[in-house]
Amino acid sequence: MTTALIIGGGVAGPASAMALQKAGYDPVVFEAYDRGAEGVGTNLVLAVNGHTALHELGISTALDKGFDIPRNRYFMGNGRSLSLVPNGKAGPNGIVSRAVRRADLYVALRDEAIRRGIPFEFGMRLVDAEHTPNGVVGHFENGRKVDGDLLIGADGLHSTVRKIIDPEAPRPRFGRLVNTGGYADGVSAPGEPGTEYMLLGKRCFFSYVHDADGQIWWYAAPHWPEEPTREELAAIGPDEWRGRLLELFSQDKTAARDIIAATEDIWAPWPIQDLPTVPAWQDRRMVIMGDAAHAVSPAAGQGASMAIEDSVVLGKCLRDIPDVEEALGRFVSLRRPRVEKMVAFGKRAGDLMIVSSQFRRRMRDLVLPLFFKRVTLNETASLSWVYDHRERWDEPISAPRIAA
Repeated sequence: MTTALIIGGGVAGPASAMALQKAGYDPVVFEAYDRGAEGVGTNLVLAVNGHTALHELGISTALDKGFDIPRNRYFMGNGRSLSLVPNGKAGPNGIVSRAVRRADLYVALRDEAIRRGIPFEFGMRLVDAEHTPNGVVGHFENGRKVDGDLLIGADGLHSTVRKIIDPEAPRPRFGRLVNTGGYADGVSAPGEPGTEYMLLGKRCFFSYVHDADGQIWWYAAPHWPEEPTREELAAIGPDEWRGRLLELFSQDKTAARDIIAATEDIWAPWPIQDLPTVPAWQDRRMVIMGDAAHAVSPAAGQGASMAIEDSVVLGKCLRDIPDVEEALGRFVSLRRPRVEKMVAFGKRAGDLMIVSSQFRRRMRDLVLPLFFKRVTLNETASLSWVYDHRERWDEPISAPRIAA
């Protein structure tokens, strides 16, 4: 067996570990924190292309605690309805986009990987790695050294492996927005389960979904002109933050204020960032994937999906190409065009959320109805490249591919 050291235990780490195991490798996952992800994190909508990729790996049960979101409905801040847009075409077996708490997804992927016999080691923070004559060795903060045949950096936006591969690698780009959200109970808001409601407010973007039990999951993306430090964000207390959000939506005719007021614990804000282009994904037997290689703005709704697609392609490359270095290089060449296009798409979507002035907002409100009219007439054809992409495990890596 060929041992793969996988750094990071979020979504990309366990998913790639299971793909490599299917390819005949012996993966080990190393997580920096000394515990699992129970109760940690926010939520996400895994798009149909990511859901389909999970299905290809035989792990779509990781979404069992979620619920389907096959459509999006857009509104202006004045309450005017813009459009009802399918959240991608349904995939095989009726697979559609699905909302899930991040912690539930992390735990389900980890537990399934462990059930399949993949070792997880917690409290293992990578600090360095180097090549050896026969592979790689990872150096960890606790003093341990671990040998392997290859090393995969699935360690997220602030990846250590990315910096090891290229000390001059670009830092994340700030999208002039911060993210926040929460779960609201006991509040009535227009809508029904199965639809995500996107509210383009006069001063801030807001989105919410109803779960099957009547709880409302929501997030907001306030404009933030300059990149904040951790200390600046930490200095905003919960009451002040709630007040700021309520004020941002005070001019809108939507349910945003009622939902915010009904939320007991509002998430502290964090900056929205992405990675437009990372020149070096690979150094011989080391490679990065997921957010470590191509973090996408959450405005695209594709971050987790891109990581899961990566896992399928990486596993196939290592399955079909005997030479490890060549396989990793092929993975990079296959994935780079699609994911960089997705990062650019996410940046454009994020820019639409920015309300830096009322002039900008009025221009947005003039353009968006025309955009959604075109999308509706074309039956979302302009977004087919996002949602209709399929990575099939049984398709050889040498087969012709549809352009991203």
